[in-house]
Amino acid sequence: DEILAFRDVSFRFADAEEDTLSHLNFVCRRGETTAIIGGTGSGKSTVASLILRFHDVTGGSVSLNGTDIRQMTQRCLRDHLAYVQQKAWLFSGTIAGNLRYSSKNASEEELMHAADVAQAGDFIRSLPDGYDTVLDDKSSLSQGQKQLLTIARAMVQDAPILILDEATSSVDTRTEELIQKAMDALTVGRTSFVIAHRLSTIRDADMILVMNHGDVIER
Repeated sequence: DEILAFRDVSFRFADAEEDTLSHLNFVCRRGETTAIIGGTGSGKSTVASLILRFHDVTGGSVSLNGTDIRQMTQRCLRDHLAYVQQKAWLFSGTIAGNLRYSSKNASEEELMHAADVAQAGDFIRSLPDGYDTVLDDKSSLSQGQKQLLTIARAMVQDAPILILDEATSSVDTRTEELIQKAMDALTVGRTSFVIAHRLSTIRDADMILVMNHGDVIER
């Protein structure tokens, strides 16, 4: 049951002389995890940016449930996708407000459950203001703690498709283990798309695509 498909996809940045991706073909099936690995500059993150429509393909098509994503509104597309990126993105405001970013009506119980599953509950409860802790430039959270919050936020959003873009790349080994546990919980029952440079992150994937210079060289 295909949910996301790249058909003969090519992409070139406006000022580039050659394609970043060329004639890419693969299908992600419902409930499966597809992983992409490859060196720096191989095109991994460009694939994620095309799914999210940060850019549009210059050739071929990306389709979601059989519909070309260029025919969908951004809102409709984003309702289907939860995105955890390489650098944890949080805005100024409370932890609870950040977790509710895509799910304004989430209850306190839902926030706590998501945080616990995402391995973030313990450190949130250890903060003097707990879920009411304000995140700003003076916040003393580590990069790993911030990343756990973005995973908890994706858990609250509960979208059917999950994109994890090198979510463990900038943390220490112990934090990576926590994030890996959180990601394992997050991918259960979802169609997941994992971009990684560490094999440990993707050992349980259903399909692994190896990229080099914009091409899939092995699968």
